[in-house]
Amino acid sequence: MTGRILSPERFEEDRPRLRAVAHRMLGSLAEADDAVQETWLRASAVDLGEVENVTAWLTTVVGRVSLNMLRSRRTRREEPLEASEAGPGAGVAPGGDPEEEALLADSVGVALLVVLDSLGPDERLAFVLHDMFAVPFDAIAPLIDRSPATTRQLASRARRRVRGTTPAPAGSRAAPAADAHRQRQAVEAFLAATRGGDFEALLALLHPDVVLTADRFVVPTPEPVEVVGARTVAQGAMTAAGRARFTGPALLDGRVGLVLAPHGRLRLALLLTVADEGITRIEIIADRERLAGIEVAVLDD
Repeated sequence: MTGRILSPERFEEDRPRLRAVAHRMLGSLAEADDAVQETWLRASAVDLGEVENVTAWLTTVVGRVSLNMLRSRRTRREEPLEASEAGPGAGVAPGGDPEEEALLADSVGVALLVVLDSLGPDERLAFVLHDMFAVPFDAIAPLIDRSPATTRQLASRARRRVRGTTPAPAGSRAAPAADAHRQRQAVEAFLAATRGGDFEALLALLHPDVVLTADRFVVPTPEPVEVVGARTVAQGAMTAAGRARFTGPALLDGRVGLVLAPHGRLRLALLLTVADEGITRIEIIADRERLAGIEVAVLDD
């Protein structure tokens, strides 16, 4: 059949899926919406007579559009103004909806967005389309001018990055599995209390003599900051609750911690030391050189 044109109504059926693909590729909801709009402009001008599966075809189109946007961004080496100049607590791009952006980042996983942002464009496309949207490698390969076998290798390499390769630090008093479980519970409870503004819950998680350190890029200040005492640390966490919106649990060099990452771009890492008595130490890192040296991976469900 020839002369078959995509109707707006048919396109709208696939918009949520296309937006999800573009968001995972680009990390920004505003950019994802631009990619979806470009996909509509391209798709609406094409004769679909030879297209058997419209959804699958649209998925590859939005993948190609997102790939081109990602390559262009990497070539320019530019970052949005709010990411490069507004500090580590920055939110979303102008015109974006902060609440929707934060909810979407949560649904995808902040740590996953961070790892995706560290991948090369071809790796990112291969992993996103195949592992997250079940697109076969035969359909992905032409988008990046690779063979299906090479495309499979790219996805496999990205998958290893997502899972992480750094083992958890040795020497803890508890068994590794039990220690990791306790660490994760404490980290998730800390994030929930901070997001919810629950001072008493946060205070209950902290050791009375907890120490918080923050490098000079966090505030910023001329010198690193050190704060001692559960009440003082909890009060400080409450004042920075807005940052928790784009924060999520992650594996940081094999340890459970937290990452702040608007648009999937890592801005802060929080390393929490947990003992039987509660959280004894919190280290906040914003130094880009140090952040670049931390292996971020996704926590297993």
